[in-house]
Amino acid sequence: MAISKVERLMNLVIALLSTRNFITAERIRETVSGYSDNASDEAFSRMFERDKNELRDLGIPLETGRVSQFDPTEGYRINREAYALPAVELTADEAAAVAVATQLWESPELITATQGALLKLRAAGVDVDAPHTDVAIASTAALPSMRGSEEVLGILLSAIDSGQAVQFSHRPTRSDPYTTRTVEPWGVVTNKGRWYLVGHDRDRDAIRTFRLSRIGAEVRAIGPRGAVQRPDGTDLRDIVDRAVGEFPSIGQAKVWVADGRATALRRRATVVGPCTLGGRAGEEIQLDIGMVDRLAREIASYGPDAVALEPESLRADVLERLRAQAERTNEVRA
Repeated sequence: MAISKVERLMNLVIALLSTRNFITAERIRETVSGYSDNASDEAFSRMFERDKNELRDLGIPLETGRVSQFDPTEGYRINREAYALPAVELTADEAAAVAVATQLWESPELITATQGALLKLRAAGVDVDAPHTDVAIASTAALPSMRGSEEVLGILLSAIDSGQAVQFSHRPTRSDPYTTRTVEPWGVVTNKGRWYLVGHDRDRDAIRTFRLSRIGAEVRAIGPRGAVQRPDGTDLRDIVDRAVGEFPSIGQAKVWVADGRATALRRRATVVGPCTLGGRAGEEIQLDIGMVDRLAREIASYGPDAVALEPESLRADVLERLRAQAERTNEVRA
């Protein structure tokens, strides 16, 4: 069955890019799919001339020259340097935006293409791992997670676009109960791998930020459209940075770590002394808490090799994370 013109042109481009030497028309006729379909010499000549003109019209640098110094026969090739796109140069923020887009468009239809695009960016030398931006990107698994929050994000963005207030349940930490909040939403911002809603909290009469993963599934827009507007000059990212950025230590935490484990924790801690826990040898260390949420996440990542001892709020947060991870593991195995 005859192949399409587009496929034939693509085959021709691939063949001419795959060699640094000039290829004769006859050789192209023999080897490139789409030209050897029992066409007469005259038909092939007309077809090939049209294809060459079309490639040039498309801006593809088709060159002609002698096949070799010993063979004066005219041949063809594509200049690789002229054909190749210039190096992809993205700022850290632009690279971060590309990575975030892969998470937002995480669907069976698009996930393969978007992850493939990320891999190509990395292969091209683009620093997609952008530690100095507001979105920490080490791999697609570390992107700002939207699992379970897609519908919440959609409702919030719709309310922001229509200028309506929103009402939802929210809890400051995993262990706190939900409370109802009424907010005039100004925007949604990512910061260090998390999503935050920024707006005016009517209940507190103050500017507040809300982590999307701490917002309940029931979110509804309320009030008239056009009633909410972001104040001029408001820097949403600065508000989030101030709310969830680095803070001075709010106290000390005591943690047990197994011998030879949790090296990153040890580096910034003071050793209190040797300690055996559950029959395992280790040490008790003391370190600044900083952000409870961040420290709890780090301790939990070590599994049985690190145990939060004090304060109780930190210990409870770590235990909850470990239980949640165990439940997810059991679901996958089931």
